Amino acid sequence: MDHEGNHTHDPHFFLQALEDALANEKISAACQQNALRWLTQPEYSAFQPAIIAAIRRAAWNELEAAFWEIIPFGTGGRRGPMGEFGTALINSRTIAESAQGLAVYTRAAIGKDCPRAVIAYDTRLRSDEFARLTATTLVANGWEVLLFDGPRATPELSYAVRHLGCDVGVVISASHNPPTDNGFKAYWSHGGQILPPHDTSIIQAVLAVTEIPVADYRQAIHDGHLRLIGNELDLAYIQTLTDLSLSMQRGIHILFTPLHGTGETNVARVLVDAGFQNLEILASQRTPDGNFSNVPDHLPNPERAQVFSAAIAAADASIDLIFASDPDADRLGVAARRKDGHFEILNGNQVAALLTDYVLAKRGSMRQLTPEHYVLETFVTTPMVARIAWAHHIRVIDDLPVGFKYIGESIDALGPEKFVFACEESLGYLAGTYARDKDAAIAALYVAELAAELKTQKRTLPEYLDQLYVEHGMHLESLHTETCPGARGQEQIASIMQRLRDAPPAQFGSLRITRVCDFKLHQTREFPENIVEPGPDSPSGDMIRLVGEVHGFEMDVTIRPSGTEPKLKFYFAAFGPCPGPKYLMKLKVAARKHLTDFQTDLVAWLKDTQNG
Repeated sequence: MDHEGNHTHDPHFFLQALEDALANEKISAACQQNALRWLTQPEYSAFQPAIIAAIRRAAWNELEAAFWEIIPFGTGGRRGPMGEFGTALINSRTIAESAQGLAVYTRAAIGKDCPRAVIAYDTRLRSDEFARLTATTLVANGWEVLLFDGPRATPELSYAVRHLGCDVGVVISASHNPPTDNGFKAYWSHGGQILPPHDTSIIQAVLAVTEIPVADYRQAIHDGHLRLIGNELDLAYIQTLTDLSLSMQRGIHILFTPLHGTGETNVARVLVDAGFQNLEILASQRTPDGNFSNVPDHLPNPERAQVFSAAIAAADASIDLIFASDPDADRLGVAARRKDGHFEILNGNQVAALLTDYVLAKRGSMRQLTPEHYVLETFVTTPMVARIAWAHHIRVIDDLPVGFKYIGESIDALGPEKFVFACEESLGYLAGTYARDKDAAIAALYVAELAAELKTQKRTLPEYLDQLYVEHGMHLESLHTETCPGARGQEQIASIMQRLRDAPPAQFGSLRITRVCDFKLHQTREFPENIVEPGPDSPSGDMIRLVGEVHGFEMDVTIRPSGTEPKLKFYFAAFGPCPGPKYLMKLKVAARKHLTDFQTDLVAWLKDTQNG
């Protein structure tokens, strides 16, 4: 089709161009429908010139990326790539719609004339802009709004919602995603992230949005409807965390990198205020920077071993520990020096086990635990946490869906007075009742205290972890992800999950699958009989677990679509009992080999499935 000439000023030309692109499979039906709405409805007039320009250029890939879906409330709110326009991208319209939908729904749900909100943002590109837009949208809807005066960590927002008695909270952040991304994360009055049914109701309110009132920022401050907050709340938050200290030992030397994010406002400050005098901050990754310029691949995810490379290279012989937090500083990565002088990067499951044992041992020694106290972990977090909790004679709830919001919900449901510790494999940890979201700062405080105590005994964190393996069995976990972007990616993910439901593989090399658990259909399939029976009621969600055994090791993998990124995630785990310390190294080698073989064979099956 000719995209030049006078006829391209006719609005019907652009509508026909979208229809032709759909017919020629250049765009999806969802893209055509969503783009059509933005092209024809007056509330999107500010974006229509850019959309028209893209159609003139026949930029169908750009349009597909912008409109292939209406970005949903996932595990961590609305999150995705930023772009000038589009329902599938984070931009001024989707942020304002999110704020408007939240304002309209919440006001109706709680029945208040003047609800109260607190808003925080991280160091990402446009985070401050989107935070102001959210604030002025809420003010225009008759809300009282408290806005942090600079970037802050997400867990401080969770604390602020509770401390300030707010009805909702909002964080502008995309956690550990690439610099192209941003997001809108909403919190309810308990300080936890929005949960069903509120999330779907908010999306319905977002879809119903036409006009979006926006107040003038300076006028809102002048009139007292918008108030900037900062230092006073920081002091209260930090004091609350330091009051949770469980040890007086501080003789440890720490190097910390915030990966250009907000970690200096919580992780570093808590450590300093708690008395850790030997704390250094990595200069090259200290400056707030939404491009994450000095982070390998510009991916500020402390789950990636690469993010520790600069810190390890910079660490002199005095450094015992390296900490890394993600941009909104709710996740903590840990690298600990071994006896041989090299650093060992600990994964989230290993840190979870160490912290569970540390907190339970400390509180147990102070006679603060009863059988009614409890530990929480998500379904894909290491079962070693549960075994440690049982050894300390307290309850553990280990079947929670992925997402820390479910941990926050469980704290309130089970009673915060008996809550001890919570963790998830993706570097999320929480103790205390001050928040309902994970916090890198409390994790850093406890890891530092444990390491300092071990140092007085001339021991290291990796050595202590080995001791836990001897006591509770050899546990080894790994994570594999498949990135599947866009509408095509969603189809791929759905196809793989359906294949696992319809025809799950019975063998991976020497690993024999004995059971397949489907947590969406709540069914269990037993092999080799291939008998389908009712499965467990919880957790519930689009997850499948394959369970097998090989040479005395229990093996499993849990497969689930990510709730925050276009990815399919595979959580691998191996467990084998340890007869004694002298068997540990042999068990480690065997577990690593079996897990690697399992992962290699499953990835090969996955490729065959996709090619087939």
